[in-house]
Amino acid sequence: MNELEFSQVYAIMEASFPETECRTSESQRALLHHPCYRLLTKKDEQGQIIAFLAGWEFTDFRFVEHIAVDSAIRGGGLGKELMSKFISQSGKPVVLEVEPPVDEWTQRRIGFYERLGFHLNHFDYVQPPLREGQADLRLQIMSYPGALAEQDFAPFKEILYTEVYRLNKKTI
Repeated sequence: MNELEFSQVYAIMEASFPETECRTSESQRALLHHPCYRLLTKKDEQGQIIAFLAGWEFTDFRFVEHIAVDSAIRGGGLGKELMSKFISQSGKPVVLEVEPPVDEWTQRRIGFYERLGFHLNHFDYVQPPLREGQADLRLQIMSYPGALAEQDFAPFKEILYTEVYRLNKKTI
């Protein structure tokens, strides 16, 4: 991925997610060299990136870290297209984090994932901070193709914390 493409992806990310759910630009750029990190993009006719999915490929599962579509063209099916492509690339379970369903926007987001076959799991989960000085973020886990019990998610959580969030096992 060249610098212009990265800048386009990062601009969509910053516009789509609160700061607590995004890494700094340099930290995000560094992930491009991680062997488990995957970035799918969708471009318009002019070659501009208009949507992306950032995910991780692990031995036993896949993790969707970010998916976003340029705000000017949301609702046109690009998010569904990227997510369907990511899901279909392997027969592994897929997990992602969502805000708890507390308002219309969070309920709509969960509904989007449910229409793709994801299940909202009802156990506690905390996303470690993505930036220095931030607090943990209470989220929920959605999983595909089926719901997960907390004990079934535990090995996935350990990998997320050690690989994606880079915490040592003593802090888990």
